[in-house]
Amino acid sequence: MLRLFQLFGRGAAMAALDDALRASGVHPLLVPEAVKLTVLREERRAGRGEAALGPAAALLGYCMLGHAGFAEANGAAEAEAAEARLEAAMEAGGSEDARLVLLALHAGLLAPEIAARVEAEEG
Repeated sequence: MLRLFQLFGRGAAMAALDDALRASGVHPLLVPEAVKLTVLREERRAGRGEAALGPAAALLGYCMLGHAGFAEANGAAEAEAAEARLEAAMEAGGSEDARLVLLALHAGLLAPEIAARVEAEEG
């Protein structure tokens, strides 16, 4: 009977993304399903598997928590690495990281400090 529920439950990729979000300091329920599905679709489109969900979740977590919140959850070194990715994404414009940041912006998930930077860069 329990196997029947597994057939209709969440997929392995979605569960892996939820785990990666938790690891980045963000509770998965705070991320809309549409955003998660878009992240999964983009990772599949890029030809990456579930192993690549960690970096995507880390950047999304950084964008949602802001520098201080992300550093508290993951450490200063991880926060600096995420900051560097955000800066590179804002400079590159059309990169996969940039699309992830724009997804978070349009979903209203960005921390105020990150939103102000991204909106200033866009405008």
